[in-house]
Amino acid sequence: MGQVVSERPIGGNGSGPGMNGHGGGAIRSYAPATGELLGEAPNTSAEEVRAAVARARRAQEAWGALPVEERCQRVLRFRDAIVDRTDEIVDLLSRECGKPRHEALLHEVLVAADMATYFAQVAPKALEPHEIKLHLFKHRRSWVHYVPRGVVGVISPWNFPFQLALRDVLSAIVAGNAAVLKPSEVTPLIALKQKEIWDGAGMPEDLFQVVTGYGPTGAALIDSGIQMLLFTGSVGTGRKVAAACGERLIPCVMELGGKAPLIACADADIERTAQAIVFGGFANAGQVCVAVERVYAHREIHDRLLERTVEITKGLNQGDPGKEFVDVGAIIFPPQIDVAERHIKDAVDKGATVKAGGKRAPGQGQFFEPTVLAGCDHAMTVMTEEIFGPVVPFMQVATEEEAIRLANESHLGLNAYVFSEDTDHARRLAERLQAGSVLVNDVLMNGALPDAPFGGVKQSGFGRVMGEDGLRQMCDVKHINADRIALGSKDPTWFPYTASSYSWFKRGMRALFSSGSFLRRIGELF
Repeated sequence: MGQVVSERPIGGNGSGPGMNGHGGGAIRSYAPATGELLGEAPNTSAEEVRAAVARARRAQEAWGALPVEERCQRVLRFRDAIVDRTDEIVDLLSRECGKPRHEALLHEVLVAADMATYFAQVAPKALEPHEIKLHLFKHRRSWVHYVPRGVVGVISPWNFPFQLALRDVLSAIVAGNAAVLKPSEVTPLIALKQKEIWDGAGMPEDLFQVVTGYGPTGAALIDSGIQMLLFTGSVGTGRKVAAACGERLIPCVMELGGKAPLIACADADIERTAQAIVFGGFANAGQVCVAVERVYAHREIHDRLLERTVEITKGLNQGDPGKEFVDVGAIIFPPQIDVAERHIKDAVDKGATVKAGGKRAPGQGQFFEPTVLAGCDHAMTVMTEEIFGPVVPFMQVATEEEAIRLANESHLGLNAYVFSEDTDHARRLAERLQAGSVLVNDVLMNGALPDAPFGGVKQSGFGRVMGEDGLRQMCDVKHINADRIALGSKDPTWFPYTASSYSWFKRGMRALFSSGSFLRRIGELF
């Protein structure tokens, strides 16, 4: 498969300060805010990946045999260890990702702890066998059982390396599987910290494995005999990963790119909408798959909303989160700066105006200024292609119908947002948007709602994580059918076939499925 599993959003990395490259058979991790070398991680070979999966498979046999309640109690032990070690996790996240400490705490550690709690609370009921009420063959009974798949592979991205990885790992483990995580080569130290905490909490060491490496390591994971794969990354890489899974008949979930539209209706609250655009566009320096990536503002409020958004944006504090509390941190993956510059140049060349930011921040580190563009339209790539950086383009629309049409033109459909003081009206608009999730008068928060299914439509992927459905997706569904009433030594539908039995079955079918009164249907039997 080659380099098909380099994570979001572009394959391939360079080497040098601020980039993660090859070095003596290891992965070097540098702080994006300072260029400091933080540490190294193994570049795991295909043989080592297969060995890790084999160890996980042996551990899963005992784990899967445990009652789900006991599995959940043990996962809560791991959650407690995460909470106890919050400070060191936040520190590493802030250094390896260059993200503000508030975001490392709230968007990563807190979300992961809450997800662990949620999965542990709902799994016993969600995964409990249940009986199906058969509508026709009343002499039989049927049950559905949720059976662990075995070993679940997880390929996770660099933008939220702590909570997105654990979201998938913990849901798989609670459901009775083992998990093997291949983290992004851009942020490998976070995954190694997860494994360290897991082992330190007294969890079964082989049940959760981490294999750090580049594309070939991810390819080896897919080829290692896993029973399911969860992938979060770019559309282009996702296509290749899904094809590889399809060739091997491995069930997979693809969470891919996003181009979330925000529709600001004529009656939207200007202040809340502007604050939401700034937070939704610049949290994690815009490196969020559900970030606000395009704004369609009704002409009645467009100018006021744009003005307030620009004002808030210019007041943001950007800098090294290791030195101070900042609002906006660094760009984790250096090529994303080039992507932002390309989109901005294309927009400006076609008539857009830079109202805030628009360039690399001066000085040390990988920083790009929070940017607001005005006068944008769909002739510009900034409105049609995923940015994955701190750039928010504005487009004025005449009507809500125009906004919905433009929002739905995208090939992506992960998240969307509608702002209106009339919540019922906003919900009706939300129902017409082509996206896996639509938030009314809020942004980003559904990524932290483990109760609700999360995933995309169109080229944003398929399958769902989180929610009870996400837990059940980690299992094979087994149907068991048994007799309620014994019919003797031979079923009347079995051999031999005779003219008499055919006639009886035909009349019985007409009695069961013909329209008409009860007496008329009974008459079909005679």
